[in-house]
Amino acid sequence: MKYRNASDILPDQLLRELQKYAPGEILYVPSPQKRKPWGQGSGARVFYAQRNEEIRRKFFQGAKLDQLAEEYSLSPETIRKIVYK
Repeated sequence: MKYRNASDILPDQLLRELQKYAPGEILYVPSPQKRKPWGQGSGARVFYAQRNEEIRRKFFQGAKLDQLAEEYSLSPETIRKIVYK
């Protein structure tokens, strides 16, 4: 994201109207494109869903919480949340 001076790109009338509402402030103008949900573009959502399903499967096959926490480098509390969700 790049900052640009509003006076360089906006018509004078629109600039004066904006200055009534936010004089001297930095405004974020969102893109009109709809954003993808978190993790959809990078594949992170699928990765974590598969990892969590694997953790649940191993737990219900008899693996201990502490063992899973060590194997996946997560806290036992996080493993517990995944398993009992």
